[in-house]
Amino acid sequence: MFIQTEATPNPATLKFLPGRTVMPHGTAEFRSIEEAIGSSPLAAAILGVDGVTTVFLARDFISISKREDKNWYVIKPALLGVIMEHFVAEKAIISEDIDQSVTSHIKPEDQKVVSHIKELLETRVRPAVSMDGGDIIFHRYENGVVTLTMHGACSGCPSSTATLKMGIENMLRHYIPEVQEVRATNELY
Repeated sequence: MFIQTEATPNPATLKFLPGRTVMPHGTAEFRSIEEAIGSSPLAAAILGVDGVTTVFLARDFISISKREDKNWYVIKPALLGVIMEHFVAEKAIISEDIDQSVTSHIKPEDQKVVSHIKELLETRVRPAVSMDGGDIIFHRYENGVVTLTMHGACSGCPSSTATLKMGIENMLRHYIPEVQEVRATNELY
């Protein structure tokens, strides 16, 4: 088994590509070993490596973030070993089907706008964000404000604010006049 790695715009995050399906549906993010235990044996094993702060599982990649005081050349071999051992042993990636798509209360008059927002995020934003090792999740639309959560390499990335404001907000405002602003949130589901 050969696992490729790619740098992301976030220097604290690397993208690991095992060449196999990681998550058949949806994505999942874990910020502590306690959170991963019982949900994802793979994420728990990765978070057991000293210096790892976040594990983001997507369809065909794993984004791993580290503490600033750790160097990739020190922890990357351990991470490759953990990931390879997990896949070779055919251990479970996820204990249960985790769906992190957020369903919030949507006013009937906003249904059409929310549907259009979700379509644009899915077709135009998500593929680009995924290439950088991250994901974006819709939270809510209220009074012209779209609230999103950035995951994986995008969470905490120095360029995430620019991506959110100059990229996503401008695009949504262009296609959907009702959208006035896009905000990021760190709310958990």
